[in-house]
Amino acid sequence: MNVRRRLIPAAAVTAVTALAMGTLSACSSDSAAAGDTGKFDVVASFYPMAFLAEQIGGDHVNVTSLTQPGQEPHDLEISAKQTAQLEETDAALYLKGLQPTVDEAIGQSGVKTKIDAATLTTLETHGTEAGAHEDEHGHEDEHDDEHADEHAGEEEGHSHETEGGEDPHVWLDPVKYAEIAEGVGTAFEKADPDHAADYKKNTEALVGRLNELDTSFETGLKDRTSDVFITTHSAFGYLAERYGLTQEAINGLSPEAEPSAARVKELAETAKADGVTTVFYETLVSDDTAKTVAADAGLKTDVLDPLEGITDSSRGDDYFEVMESNLKALRTALGAA
Repeated sequence: MNVRRRLIPAAAVTAVTALAMGTLSACSSDSAAAGDTGKFDVVASFYPMAFLAEQIGGDHVNVTSLTQPGQEPHDLEISAKQTAQLEETDAALYLKGLQPTVDEAIGQSGVKTKIDAATLTTLETHGTEAGAHEDEHGHEDEHDDEHADEHAGEEEGHSHETEGGEDPHVWLDPVKYAEIAEGVGTAFEKADPDHAADYKKNTEALVGRLNELDTSFETGLKDRTSDVFITTHSAFGYLAERYGLTQEAINGLSPEAEPSAARVKELAETAKADGVTTVFYETLVSDDTAKTVAADAGLKTDVLDPLEGITDSSRGDDYFEVMESNLKALRTALGAA
């Protein structure tokens, strides 16, 4: 079972680095150009970063997102228009390791303020549930060598982890997301000092709401009958660790990969042993694999949204609404409802 950490630190380390030369910018069909708007212009790499910028910046910022609603952020390719627009923006907010083309473009760009969210909290390694796993009953399950090799190949081709193997899905832990928010707030204050007081106030309000969300998860998952949940890929490692849960991923950190027959059989055995009722899938990836695994194990399916983007099919209009929907789904699946 994952180890649990609880309190949000009073402050997070900030990293705002100015480099030189190059590439990137905004691609939002309903947004103005990234620069020269009369506001503090921010290019965000994908939804969780854009949401932070909007919440912290308020009326003082113009935020454009590189990743369109409904687009899988890991597959983003930077366009020439985005490359040109970034040179006119005031700041770029991204999560290094999640979108390689974004990392390269921002690294080469001349944007003055570069904010890497990965430096504002501590990244960890998750996703090993698709390999060896020791559960609360004390036994260890190991995949055969053939499946391990197959999985490694899939991850190499389309990985959702950083170069160092760390899990980038930190925004799904309200505590870590709050750490990032504090760092972004400080960066905005330094980059746009005329509105520093408002940025500080907005950051404090956002962190307060994230603390409340953390409490809602803590309380809502307290009286559960199972600790184990199954997902299509291991995006929820930080959330699981925060609240003492165990995430079993069908495909590790690659949601598009097909699981081996051995993995499907293993998950069915895990479900039976740990009282699992539900296989979760996500909104931006096909639910075919989840339905296949669920049918084989006699389980239900439901949505657990990794919040990589908001679409018309999302169970909520913003981060907080979707996270509340995730909590409701987990409560039902884990017998806490």
